[in-house]
Amino acid sequence: MKPFVIVATKGRAKETKVLLDYLLNQSLMPHYVVVVGSEQSDIEGLETHPFIEQKKGELVISNAGLCIQRNAGIETLLTTQPELAVEQDWFVTFFDDDFRPAQNWIAEAQKYFTENTDVVGITGLVLADGVHLEFGIPEEEAQNYLTSQSADTHEKPSAVQGLYGCNMAYAGKIMQLQRFDENLPMYSWQEDYDFAHRALKYGVLRKVSATKGVHLGTSNGRTSGVRFGYSQIANPLYLIKKGSMPWPAAVKLMSKNVASNSSKTLRGVRIKDYSGRLKGNARAISDLIRGKLNPLNVLNL
Repeated sequence: MKPFVIVATKGRAKETKVLLDYLLNQSLMPHYVVVVGSEQSDIEGLETHPFIEQKKGELVISNAGLCIQRNAGIETLLTTQPELAVEQDWFVTFFDDDFRPAQNWIAEAQKYFTENTDVVGITGLVLADGVHLEFGIPEEEAQNYLTSQSADTHEKPSAVQGLYGCNMAYAGKIMQLQRFDENLPMYSWQEDYDFAHRALKYGVLRKVSATKGVHLGTSNGRTSGVRFGYSQIANPLYLIKKGSMPWPAAVKLMSKNVASNSSKTLRGVRIKDYSGRLKGNARAISDLIRGKLNPLNVLNL
C-alpha cells in the first residue's frame, strides 16, 4: 500500500519543518506529502525542504480551519495523484504539526493495513501528550520518550470507536468517499470523532501500539480560548443532532471540560487561557438556551 501524509498547520511553520524532518527519516518514507496552511506565513521556509524541492510533496494555502485544510489536502492529493481516485491500495496519515512519530510509524501502519483488510482506519499509541500539560512537551524531550523503555510496548491492537486526530491513518477508499465536516470551523473540536463515526460504516477502526509517537501539545497557533470554549459545547451538541456522537459521551465530554476550565480559572492557571474557555462555555450555553447555538458562531466571536 502506498503511504501518503497530509498535515494541516496554522502558525507553526517551524514545528511543521521538524515534522517533515521526522518524515524524511521514516524507515518507510511517505510516497507524497501535502502541507496545508491558511496563509503564507504558515508554510514559510518549507519550500526548501527536500520533500518539496524533490517534488515529493506540495505546499498548499486554503481557507483557515482544520476540517477545511484537511479537505484541501485530500483534494490536492487526488489531483496530483489522479490514479488514487480509482485505486484502493493506499492510505493517508494525518499528523498534527506538533506530533513526533517513531521512525517506523508509517512502515507499521502499512503492515497493519496490508495484513488486516477489514481495517479502514488506525490511530497510534501516544507515549506522551502535552495537551494534558500546562506547558506542553518541549521539542528536545520528544526523542527521550521515543527511545525510552516505555516506548517498547507490545499491547495488542484494540477496536475503537474514534481515532485521535493528532496521528490517524485511513485507507484510500475512505478518502474517496468521505470528507471532514466543515460545519466544525477553526480548531474543529471533535472532527476526528465525527469522521471516524462515518468511516465505521465501511470497516473497523483500531488502536495500534506499534505506531507510536509523542504529541507535543504546542500552544501557539491555537484558536482563542473563547472560541475553543464555545466549540467545547457547540460541537458535541451538533454531533448529537447529526447522529455522530451518543448523548452520554457528549454530556461526559462537555461536563469534564466545563469542570476543568472552571477549576483552572479559579486556580489562576493562565497558560492556555482557561478563563477564556470558560467564557466560551458560558456563551455557548447561553446560545443553547436562546435556541441560537451553532458551531459556526465561533467565526463571529
